[in-house]
Amino acid sequence: MTSCVDDDEFLFLACVSRWEVARARLLTSPCLQAGKRPLWLRWNASSAAEAFNDVMDASPPHRWVVWLHQDVVLPEGWDTLFSQAIAQAEQRLGRLSIVGAYGVIGAGVQARHAGHVLDRGHVLRGPAELPSLVDSLDELLVAVRSDSGLRMDPALGWDFYATDLVLQAQAAGQQAAAVDAFCEHWSDTPSQPPLPRATAQRIAHSGTAFEAKWESHLPVTTTCVAIQQRGDVRAMAQSLLGDGVDPLEKAAP
Repeated sequence: MTSCVDDDEFLFLACVSRWEVARARLLTSPCLQAGKRPLWLRWNASSAAEAFNDVMDASPPHRWVVWLHQDVVLPEGWDTLFSQAIAQAEQRLGRLSIVGAYGVIGAGVQARHAGHVLDRGHVLRGPAELPSLVDSLDELLVAVRSDSGLRMDPALGWDFYATDLVLQAQAAGQQAAAVDAFCEHWSDTPSQPPLPRATAQRIAHSGTAFEAKWESHLPVTTTCVAIQQRGDVRAMAQSLLGDGVDPLEKAAP
């Protein structure tokens, strides 16, 4: 498929913690090979915010900064299809500040998933019509308009930052949407217990910060957890450990 995407439309950004994963997954994406699209890779950042905010603060000349995980693969022609999906979404929904591949509309019992991705070999297709305005987005792929003024919160580390961006946008009168932007996500994080303790601790720390920040907006439902009140993420992380131990409990001396 021949790309018809303007050169100034997308800047791709990913943090890398394992080069073997990035080489086997992200860097095999056709639109990111041979310099076809600008791609910035940040090695060993302390948080998602550290890498993302540096790029946004540099005022990139691209309309969208596309944040994606190192284990995501973009199929042939993805950049063209994503550009078309954004244009169609804005015709229907109005100007968007954030666009993602998979998210959630509403919260609690009213929550509905929206999106279409391949996650660890399983096709996920939310029941909501696409494109749809959303209240939460998954971190695997999130495009943020470069002039939106939005920044990631370093207190959230490596979790909940996409939903935080959506809530920031809504608070500023801006909109976020999920569009049909099928891609592959090959996370090696277990989908069932037991979860590595370090991963559970990371999620619990980020979730605690997220719950405190957005307590007045609860309930919030993400693609991974329904948060009704403070402490819910910590409880979820504990259940995923499989050993009944609080993930934030201090280790015995």
